[in-house]
Amino acid sequence: MSHPPHDYTGLAGSIRQWSRELGFQQIGITGIELSEDEARLMRWLEQGRHGAMEYMERHGRRRARPHELVPGTLRVISVRMDYLPTNAQDADEVLEDAERGYVSRYALGRDYHKVLRRRLAKLAEKIQAHSASQSHRVFVDSGPVLEKALARNAGLGWIGKHTNLINRRAGSYFFLGEILTDLPLPLDTPETDHCGSCRACLDVCPTQAIVAPYQLDATRCISYLTIELRSAIPEPFRKAMGNRIYGCDDCQLVCPWNKFARVSSEADFVPRHALDGSKLVELFAWTEQQFLERTEGSAIRRIGHESWIRNIAVALGNAPTSEEVIRALEARREDASELIREHVDWALAQHRQAA
Repeated sequence: MSHPPHDYTGLAGSIRQWSRELGFQQIGITGIELSEDEARLMRWLEQGRHGAMEYMERHGRRRARPHELVPGTLRVISVRMDYLPTNAQDADEVLEDAERGYVSRYALGRDYHKVLRRRLAKLAEKIQAHSASQSHRVFVDSGPVLEKALARNAGLGWIGKHTNLINRRAGSYFFLGEILTDLPLPLDTPETDHCGSCRACLDVCPTQAIVAPYQLDATRCISYLTIELRSAIPEPFRKAMGNRIYGCDDCQLVCPWNKFARVSSEADFVPRHALDGSKLVELFAWTEQQFLERTEGSAIRRIGHESWIRNIAVALGNAPTSEEVIRALEARREDASELIREHVDWALAQHRQAA
């Protein structure tokens, strides 16, 4: 399927076909103009809403300038892949059972970085083989790229009030990836906003992290607190975390557009090690070795055993008081980690107050 050197319309059609064959649900093509999004990003950073994510500040404006990241870039090919797993326990049921741990649906199977990067690399190879491209680079949440703004401009969806991307035909349970390329491919039409007057995500957020429509204070977000933050979880947010031990899906679970969400057919996203609804006391008992074995190839592994146990200690503090819960917490009272000891003490104090 080779094309004449300058048949970019034909090449774009081929890229769409190849992307479908590689398991992507949709692709779009956009330019590199992001000045409005850059201004919004800089305001967000100035307000300190990135918290301990120093890399956000370090990359700064570069995040909104693909041509500085990869010189020669003219276009961004944006892709999305659905991830809602098959055979997963019902999310709402797990959230309502305070004795079980809730893991964000995107992290139940294989690490999406690995899955998408491999497929995108194959797509990039195809493009290289059928064009005169001198420069391309693949990204999957792996570099300073404003992926949601680029995906919106490429027509894959709009950025909702919760700041996630929403697609009219597929909701928001999907991953994004990009190929930065020097090929002047034809542009797709940006998507427009369809949130209307809905504020379901703002109202449901347990920690009021969505401080205004389209504005997220990451330092209040449970995904940030359980994944990005490595120090102590601020006490005012601990009760609100409930049984969420890795990430949070509340704003997506209530979004009306997710009635159109599609279940993924990817075997890689099927839940592993019963992480879609295991008992907290069982997860809390994992040794570091067990944690490393059971999270091999998983996005969860990157937070490390200490943060994992810290998160579960908070959830156990929010669980119904029982001998089993108290016994589990008491077993880690003398943990070598000061961070874990502090969260265990807090959890035990919650049960003493409830007694």
